[in-house]
Amino acid sequence: MTFDDRQTRLQDIIDEPLNTWLDQAVADGNVPIGYTCSYVPRALLSLDGLIPVRVRAPGAAGTEIAEIYLSNVTCSYSRSLLEFAMDDRYDFLGGWVFAAGCDHIRRLLDNLDYLISPDFSHMIDAPHRKGDAALDWYIKELDILLEKLADHFGIDTGEEALNAAVINQNRLHRSLKEIADLRKQKQPPISGTEFQRIMMASLTVPAGDMEKALREIKDSVARREKQTDFRARLMVVGGNIDDTDFIHTIESTGGLVVADRFCTGSLPGLVMLDESNDPLTEIAQKTLLETSCPRMMEDFQDRLGSIIDTAREYDVDGVIVEHIKFCDIWGIETGLLVDGLREAGLPALRLERDYRQTGEGQLRTRIQAFLERMNK
Repeated sequence: MTFDDRQTRLQDIIDEPLNTWLDQAVADGNVPIGYTCSYVPRALLSLDGLIPVRVRAPGAAGTEIAEIYLSNVTCSYSRSLLEFAMDDRYDFLGGWVFAAGCDHIRRLLDNLDYLISPDFSHMIDAPHRKGDAALDWYIKELDILLEKLADHFGIDTGEEALNAAVINQNRLHRSLKEIADLRKQKQPPISGTEFQRIMMASLTVPAGDMEKALREIKDSVARREKQTDFRARLMVVGGNIDDTDFIHTIESTGGLVVADRFCTGSLPGLVMLDESNDPLTEIAQKTLLETSCPRMMEDFQDRLGSIIDTAREYDVDGVIVEHIKFCDIWGIETGLLVDGLREAGLPALRLERDYRQTGEGQLRTRIQAFLERMNK
């Protein structure tokens, strides 16, 4: 099977909430658990037959029913998930786990509990600051989640099971990172759109199936011709992007996305866990300290510095900073990031968008103008 054939297969996998790999896993007795935020540790949802599934609404056409319960000035990601849930598109899930990232997600959980009454739902009250007290708080929150998972699903959440989950997650992240690092090359063998398909599949299918696919992908990538037909190397920063069409539209203008610091991207999503430490403490510490987004108060300068360092590491020509319309936390941060990036000498473009891909022509025009301003 060629690399392009594997890409087609991955696209088929991510085009539906319930893909063929997940369907088989459910038939084999495994339990998918939906989650919405990187502050929900995937390792804890991988224990003893559980499968973490980053919930999406691929191909969402509208949110008319959801808007009866969620205001139309709620972010379209939250509304789209509720629309899919009310349309029974997520009935295969054995439960939902959220992190208290924003009021929009809180209202989504409220409405799911009211309208759908899932068998299992839980909100992690993650702290909005770092530090020793915050870490202690977060560990206690994760302990509460583990206790509820054990009680409801009858699974083993002991130290040995947690150690196994850490090892399995590291194995998957290591394979993904090997492919991600190829984009540092002057002429990468993989585009941003192709890599995003790989990332999204890794967030929505069983890890064992994904690891097998990644071994095949790495072999086929090594035999590919380099990407040469591009005008500029770009980095995309912002909130949730789970639709490869957005990255594809950027690349259709001649930009090549080589770095992706957003909720469903590789930076810093592929953090490695120290397997010699206490597993729960290590999971909590890395998740709280490495997954920095605007919900974390007082961390703006650290985030800006990390983005600047990453842009230079990946030798990018410009940075696109995006956010979903009505997103409170990213809507405020994106303007500050653009100013900070420009002050550091990095060209930056701010884009507001809907969760589902719309206005492709206008988006392409703005990106083309951005490339031209960089003389690319």
